[in-house]
Amino acid sequence: MNVEPATLSEVDLLADWWVELAAEQRAYDSHLFSEANRDLIREVIGRGVVAGTVLVARPEGDEPATEDLEEPLGFVMFSMETGRYRQDVARGIVDNLYVRPEARNRGVGSQLLEAAEGTLREAGAEAVSLDAMAENEGARRFYRRHGYRPHRIEFEKRLEE
Repeated sequence: MNVEPATLSEVDLLADWWVELAAEQRAYDSHLFSEANRDLIREVIGRGVVAGTVLVARPEGDEPATEDLEEPLGFVMFSMETGRYRQDVARGIVDNLYVRPEARNRGVGSQLLEAAEGTLREAGAEAVSLDAMAENEGARRFYRRHGYRPHRIEFEKRLEE
């Protein structure tokens, strides 16, 4: 498989997949609406494609076929962290990682993550941060296998009316 920059012609497809990802994350108590964010994420992905911060994994040669060989197998979105506070480390952020269901468990996510890390390293990142839903044990296991450890834990409480 090849990991390479996404193209502008793929923005709508990647937005569809982001909507799918957001819908899947609702099962883990994500507050993000999927379809309601389609237009916004399409813009964000388009800016990322232009900036070179959206990569796709493409099948090559003798790899097992998927439903549509013209489409990528998955994508990753990432950026350098920016903010008001000065820190002792330059951090990159993996914003989204998605692999088509029929392409999962074939190393696609690992290659996308490694490519994003490499690009962030070249951009000056000394560490990489990402989020996973607390209840998504599969995602947490995947990131732990790649050396990620909890750094900061977010707490949430529902307020009664």
